[in-house]
Amino acid sequence: MEALRIGPLRVWPPVVLAPMAGITNAAFRTLCREQGGGLYVSEMITTRGLVERNRKTLAMIRFEPGESPRSVQLYGVDPEVVGRAARMIADEDLADHIDLNFGCPVPKVTRRGGGSALPYKRNLLRAILRAAVAGAGRLPVTMKMRKGIDDDHLTYLDAGRIAVGEGVAAVALHGRTAVQHYGGVADWTAIARLKEAVPEIPVLGNGDIWSAADAVRMMDATGCDGVVVGRGCLGRPWLFRDLAAALTGEGALRPARPPLGEVAAVMARHAALLVECFGSEPHAIADFRKHIGWYLKGFTVGAETRRALATTETLEGLRAHLAELDPDQPWPAGAEGPRGKSSPRERVHLPDGWLDDPYDGVVPQGAELETSGG
Repeated sequence: MEALRIGPLRVWPPVVLAPMAGITNAAFRTLCREQGGGLYVSEMITTRGLVERNRKTLAMIRFEPGESPRSVQLYGVDPEVVGRAARMIADEDLADHIDLNFGCPVPKVTRRGGGSALPYKRNLLRAILRAAVAGAGRLPVTMKMRKGIDDDHLTYLDAGRIAVGEGVAAVALHGRTAVQHYGGVADWTAIARLKEAVPEIPVLGNGDIWSAADAVRMMDATGCDGVVVGRGCLGRPWLFRDLAAALTGEGALRPARPPLGEVAAVMARHAALLVECFGSEPHAIADFRKHIGWYLKGFTVGAETRRALATTETLEGLRAHLAELDPDQPWPAGAEGPRGKSSPRERVHLPDGWLDDPYDGVVPQGAELETSGG
C-alpha cells in the first residue's frame, strides 16, 4: 500500500480525520495524533470570518507546536472571498493544506447554497475551486463532498471532473446524499465510480468506517487511495492506532478493546487537553460533556455517576468521578457501532429556485457565513 500524496504532502498511513464542528479542535487532533499518523483537519472555518479576522475564527485556526502538516477546512460560497481566504492562509503561513467543504448537510449551510448544496451549481463550483487554487499558490487544495442533494440530483461525478480540471489535489466522497444526512448506509459503490472517473488524482472514501476492518474493506472494495474517518472516532481516538496497524501491515485486524479504566484515562487526558486549548477550565469541561456518552457507550455506569460526570465544572471534579468507575470492567459488546447523528432528513433546505439551473454561477444573496465551526 502506497502513501497518500496530496500535492507535496506525503500522508502515511492514508487516513484523514474528518472536520467535525465542535469536535476537531486542537485538543482532539492532538489526542488522535498521539494514537497514529495521518492528516488531521481543523473544524470548518468560514472564509468570511477569516478574511474579516473574526476573533473566534482566528482562535479556531490555531495549531499546536509541532502539529504537521497543518490542515484547515474552509467553507465559502463566494469565489472572491474564498480566493482571498486561501491567499491569506498561504501568505501568512497559517496552514500547509486547505480542504474545501462541499459536504455539510445542515440546514443553516444548505439553505444559503453552501456545503452539500453547492456542487449542484457546476459553474459556481468551478469558480470557487479556481479561486481557491490560485489563492493557495504552493499549498495543496482538496475538497470533501457528498453524492449530491438527493438521488434525483447526484453531482459527485461532475464535481470530481471539475476538481481535476481546476487543479484540486484530491477529492473525498462521503457516500451519502445531503438528504440522507447521516442516516442509512453509505454507498461505497459511488466511491468506486468516482475513482474510475478521476484516476488523475487521489480519491478518499468516507462513510461508515467504525473500525480498521471497515477501512480495509472500503479500500479493497472501491480502490480508493485513503479513508476519511468522522463519527467512527467519537469516543474512540484509539481507532487511529488500529488504522495505523492495519494499513501498515504491522498488526492483524484486532481492534483495541480497552477496559473501562483505560477509557477513563483517555477521557481525563482529553479534558486536560481541552483546558490547555481553551485556556478556560469551565469552558473546557462544559465542552467535554458531549463526549462522555460516546466514551461510555455500552459500559455499565450508574445513572448517578453519569449525572455527576455530566454536571461537574472542574477538571479535578471530573477526574474524581472518573476514579469511581470500575477500572477492570471489560470492553462491552454494546460499545461497537454507530455514534453521533444518524437520522435522515425529510428534505434539504435550499435557496429559492436553487434547482432551476444547474449551471447558474450566481452567488446566492447572504450566502457567506460569518461564524466558523458549522
